[in-house]
Amino acid sequence: MKASDEPRRAVRIANCSGFFGDRLSAAREMVDGGDIDVLTGDWLAELTMLILHKQRLRNPDAGYASTFLLQMEQVLGTCLQRGIKVVTNAGGLNPAGCAERVRQLAAKLGLAVNVAHVEGDDLMGRIDDLRPHLDHLDNGAPLTGEPVTANAYLGGWGIAAALSAGADVVVCGRVTDAALVEGPAAWWHGWARDDWDALAGAVVAGHIIECGTQATGGNYSWFEEIPNPTAPLGFPIAEVAADGSCVITKHSGTGGVVNVGTVTAQLLYEIAAPAYANPDAVARFDTIRLQQEAPDRVLVCGVRGEPAPITTKVCINLDGGYRNRMSFVLTGLDQQRKADWAADALFRRVGGRDRFDEVDVRFVEAPSDAPTQEQASGRLHITVKSTDERLAGKAFSGAAIELALANYPGFFATGGPSEAQNYGVYWPALVPAVEVNEVLVLHDGSSVRVMPPPRGLAAEPRHKADRGVGSAVEAGVEARGPAVGETLGTHFAARSGDKGGNANVGVWSRDAAGYAWLHRHLTAQMVQQLLREAAGLEVRRYELPNIHALNFVIVGLLGEGVASSTAFDAQAKGLGEYLRSRVWPS
Repeated sequence: MKASDEPRRAVRIANCSGFFGDRLSAAREMVDGGDIDVLTGDWLAELTMLILHKQRLRNPDAGYASTFLLQMEQVLGTCLQRGIKVVTNAGGLNPAGCAERVRQLAAKLGLAVNVAHVEGDDLMGRIDDLRPHLDHLDNGAPLTGEPVTANAYLGGWGIAAALSAGADVVVCGRVTDAALVEGPAAWWHGWARDDWDALAGAVVAGHIIECGTQATGGNYSWFEEIPNPTAPLGFPIAEVAADGSCVITKHSGTGGVVNVGTVTAQLLYEIAAPAYANPDAVARFDTIRLQQEAPDRVLVCGVRGEPAPITTKVCINLDGGYRNRMSFVLTGLDQQRKADWAADALFRRVGGRDRFDEVDVRFVEAPSDAPTQEQASGRLHITVKSTDERLAGKAFSGAAIELALANYPGFFATGGPSEAQNYGVYWPALVPAVEVNEVLVLHDGSSVRVMPPPRGLAAEPRHKADRGVGSAVEAGVEARGPAVGETLGTHFAARSGDKGGNANVGVWSRDAAGYAWLHRHLTAQMVQQLLREAAGLEVRRYELPNIHALNFVIVGLLGEGVASSTAFDAQAKGLGEYLRSRVWPS
C-alpha cells in the first residue's frame, strides 16, 4: 500500500500457529471467525530447524512445516475470495519448496494464486568465510564444529515488498517471529525504513501474538481469570494502527481472555534486555504502555524504537552425537543408597563413565512414608552422550536392564532397553548485517534484492526522557509483597521460557505497590537462592517498571539448547511456576 496524508485504518493481523504442531483447525477458526486482513503463524523454533534438517536428510524436497499446507487446503479459497493475505515462516529450510507446494495445492483446488517467497537466511554455503564472526553469543567460544544448519534472522521488509508486488501468499524461512506482523503492517501503512517508533510498535505486536494462545490465557499464572476454561482458547489478533500502536484482541465468542495480565505474560516470554533487537528496529520494551480498552481488548502504545542493529543473529545447529536415558524407580527406604548402588553397578557394566562424552546423573528423592507407593518412590535418571551410537544405545540401556534381578530391592525401570537418539547442539551467533543478502522471489520466478534499513547504534538511547529505563519506582508507593513464609505466587505471576542454553523468567505484579516490593527484594542473588538449579550460574536482572515487571535471564541453565539439554525442564516452561511456589525466607 502507498503512504498517504490520511492514515489508513488499523490492519487486523491474525495468528493461527504458535509452533510446529499447534491446533490444525486454527487457520479455519481465524478466517471464519470474523474480519481479518492478514493471516500469519509461527512454525519455527531453534529446535524446529533441527527437526526440518532431519526431514531433509530423508527427503531433499522436504524441510518445511507440512502442517501449513493442510491448513491452506482448508482456507486458501476463502482467503483469496476475501482478500486475506497469508504470511508464514513455515518455509523453514526450504521456502522455495514450500511455495511451490502452495502453487500445486492451489492448482488442485482450481485457484489462481500469487505466491512469493523470501530467501537469503540460509548461510550454510558461506560458513567458512563467516566463521571468524560466529563466536558463541553467550560464552564467546569460537565455532570449530561443522554446522548442519545456519540461518540468519531476517526482518519484515521482504514480506512488505512481496505484498506490494501483489503476492497473496508469502512464504518465508527464518525470519524473526515478530517480522510476520511487522512486515504486513509496514506494507499496509506505507512506513519508511526509518519509522523506528512505528516499526518497533509492530515488533511488539508481533512478539505478543507470535505464540498464539499464550496471549489469550495459555500458560497464564492467573488462569482463574479465564471465564470458561472448558472452551478452546481463541487465537490472538493484533490491530496495528498507523503509528505502530495496536490493540490485542480475539474473535468474539472464542475461549480464553485478553487482558493486561495475559499480554504482560507474553511480553515477558523469551526476552532478555529491554532493548529488544530485531533486524529492522530495536524495540524498547521499557517504554510499552498497556491499557484495558474493553473486554478482550488491550491497547499497546507508547513504544519507542531505535535504529536497526548493525549485526544480525544467526541460528546454528550442529550434530552433537547420540544420547540415551534410563530412569529407575526407588521405592521406600534408603533411596540414596539404592541410587548410588544402581549407578555404580551400571557404569561398571559398561566399562566406566569415561567411555562416554558426557554423563548426567539426577537423583530425585521422594518421602518414604508417603500415603501411596507412587508418592513414596523416588527416581534416578541417568543420561549419557557419545559420538558412538552403539555405546549410547543398547550397550548402555541393555546393561541397565540386566541389573533388574541383581541390584537394589524393589528394582524396576520406567522403560525397557532403547536405541540412542541423535541430538543437536544450538549455537547462537551474530554476523555483520551487511553479510546477509535478503532476496524476494516473485511468483514469476524473478528475484529482487531486498534493500536493508539504515543501521546504527546510538551512543544514547532516543526518547530517553520518555522511558522508564532503570530502577524507576513510583514515589510514595508503599511496597506490598509476600511476608515471610508466604509463596511468591501469592502476589505475583510469572512466565518463563528458553532462549538457546539460557532460560528467562519474567515476574510481574498487578500494581505499582507490588512492583516496588519486587524491585527492592527480588534481586538476582535472591533468585539464585530460591532456585537451587541457578546456584553458581550467572543471573541477569532487567527492570521493566512500565509493566510492573522484572525479567531474569539464567545463563547456561539449559546447557547447549533444548535438543541437547539434560535438564528436567529442557525448555524452562515450568520454571516460572516453580519460582512462584518458593516460600519467601526469613
